[in-house]
Amino acid sequence: MLAWARKVLSMTRVPRVDRRLWLIAGVLAGVLVCATPVQAGQVRLLDLDNRPVDPLHAAPTAKATVLLFISTDCPISNRYAPEVVRLFQAFASKGVGFWLIYPNPAESPRAIRDHLKSFAYPMPALRDPAHALATFVHATITPEAVVVAGERIVYRGRIDDRHVALGVERPSPTRRDLEDALVALLAGRPVPHASTQAVGCFIADLVR
Repeated sequence: MLAWARKVLSMTRVPRVDRRLWLIAGVLAGVLVCATPVQAGQVRLLDLDNRPVDPLHAAPTAKATVLLFISTDCPISNRYAPEVVRLFQAFASKGVGFWLIYPNPAESPRAIRDHLKSFAYPMPALRDPAHALATFVHATITPEAVVVAGERIVYRGRIDDRHVALGVERPSPTRRDLEDALVALLAGRPVPHASTQAVGCFIADLVR
């Protein structure tokens, strides 16, 4: 439990004097997310048969690609499985592609296949053992979502706000950030919140 706690992002209360600075930082982070260029051929990952795959190569008809960083043993990540499946069912038929990205180098293809089966994930999975994609898109947490559209990262962050911090969970989310981003994209509107803070297990700790 202590080992897991060290991996989980803990959010602390921000003093009032710093709140304006944090607001400015959040706005700047959103601008940087939208300005990040993403093109096919920049990153190669491995599928479960150890074949190289370009997760940024989208079909001509694709309107967006969702990269979901998850892990087999992060409790918060696993709790989001039903919501991830629901989002896939809601948006895959509307031109949104989904990849599950496993950044833990210790997770074997067999372990990932078992994980996909246990949680009934319907989308394909890729391994990122060297953290090439995680580093490229600045993903730091599992679970964390990155949405790519028009060769830009248009959203990066949490799936929703159900998990506020370590040990602090709402009965139900008040904001569904990933879903809101996809709805806005499909409607041709700007994403309402381009960057949010994911809560879960640190990707950097997976190499220890």
